[in-house]
Amino acid sequence: MNHNRKLWLVLWCMLSAIVVLTPGFAEAASGASWVQLAPATSPSARAYASMAYDPVSQKVVLFGGYDGVYLNDTWTFDGTNWTKVETAAAPPVRTNAGMAFDRVNRVLVLFGGYNGQIFMGDTWTWNGATSTWKQVVASQSPKAVTGPMLFSDPVSGRVDVYGGFDGNFYQATTYQWSGTTWTNLNPPNPATARSIAVCATDAATKTTVMFGGLGDINPDNTWTWDGKTWTEQNPGTQIGYRYGSPGVYDAHLRRVIVFGGGYGGADISDSWAWNGTDWAQLAPAHSPAAREGFGMAFDSVLQRTVIFGGQAGSTLYGDTWELEP
Repeated sequence: MNHNRKLWLVLWCMLSAIVVLTPGFAEAASGASWVQLAPATSPSARAYASMAYDPVSQKVVLFGGYDGVYLNDTWTFDGTNWTKVETAAAPPVRTNAGMAFDRVNRVLVLFGGYNGQIFMGDTWTWNGATSTWKQVVASQSPKAVTGPMLFSDPVSGRVDVYGGFDGNFYQATTYQWSGTTWTNLNPPNPATARSIAVCATDAATKTTVMFGGLGDINPDNTWTWDGKTWTEQNPGTQIGYRYGSPGVYDAHLRRVIVFGGGYGGADISDSWAWNGTDWAQLAPAHSPAAREGFGMAFDSVLQRTVIFGGQAGSTLYGDTWELEP
């Protein structure tokens, strides 16, 4: 971690002690605004890349996606610039894979995707300490799918995967990664099958929230996962339907944040926050252009939600934004 990031972390910890006690801070997300950054280097404009924050290296990691061809390059973002990481081995080209941090094994886990010809069912891990990819051949695995939702389990800290599309059917299975293999958890009340849905683990409530996506049965609903079972929620305010919008828990705002996404051929640019029981629409002064298939992650050092890229129709984006309170 460089000196500036260390200084920011110290200042943030000091401010947090004050902010937590401030009345009404829980509603602070309503005044948040998106700010476009100007990194000196960036990945090419692309859509449906995999993106997640790696606490080991304290950087955002981006992998693959589609920029006119299917990609398998790896980039990291330190809050200022993107850096391309040259690795001896890397997952094959793909778009629309899931990626999340395994708190138990301290690695990012990548699963699924599509390479233009086949659906992917391989599992890879990213070690932030050595900046290396490693394929793990599991004895049991979910079906090869595109658009699976990977997330850190709210109880165990291991990576779970839900759903995805196998080319014929949307899936409704929940698997958990042990570090060497996947186990089908067979929850008693699975959410309806879907892919590329909003999905993020809410650290405040220790549940994972999922909304929307693509599915054969109407996916315009909100579900939560407590580590054992899926429960359909009935929020007083319903978020507008969307797909291709990943969602992320913003620890600074203490909310799951959702931006944009696709909507039946059109793309949208609204912002929403989930407080554990209900959705509330935000009214940022500035927002990225409407898009779907962008990367989204929360930088724990900078305490900012970051998004990169995406697409709207045939337009690919290569811009970087962060959500500032």
